[in-house]
Amino acid sequence: MLDWADQLIQEYTDGRQQLRKKADQLDRKNPLDMQDLKQFNSMIESMSYSLEWMETGRQPGTYRGAEESNVYQKRSYENMDWLPDLEAQLREENDINKKHLFMTREEKIILADILSSFSLRERQCYLLHKGQKKSMSDIAEGLGVSKSMVQQSIRRAKKKISDRIQKDS
Repeated sequence: MLDWADQLIQEYTDGRQQLRKKADQLDRKNPLDMQDLKQFNSMIESMSYSLEWMETGRQPGTYRGAEESNVYQKRSYENMDWLPDLEAQLREENDINKKHLFMTREEKIILADILSSFSLRERQCYLLHKGQKKSMSDIAEGLGVSKSMVQQSIRRAKKKISDRIQKDS
């Protein structure tokens, strides 16, 4: 379900959270712990810098570089291989209806732009619900969140799609 960019961002986020927990456990009165704290803070800062770069596609603190936000996710979404179940579903529908289903490059770019505007949770919930026809209860159970969180995430995703459609009209 996660593309490579989302997986990397998730790993860095989890790692940074673990470092913060370790740093919080140190005794600030102990000189040795204070040296360790400097190391932890340095690693946390480095991970935050890397995360910002991955999430925005821009080098933090500079004004030049990749000018698109979420550039790595967009590139991944344009390659529709990450949705094999949806592709298979479209192929099955194509066999039944005898229609030629395809997306133009422009449509793929628009879809990639819309999907990259979703948060990770919105993207997971929306694609599981709309693309794989999972119930909100099944999604909530699978992701370990409440059903209302799934509903809210899908509602936000739909609003972003609606806003994009109105923008393009």
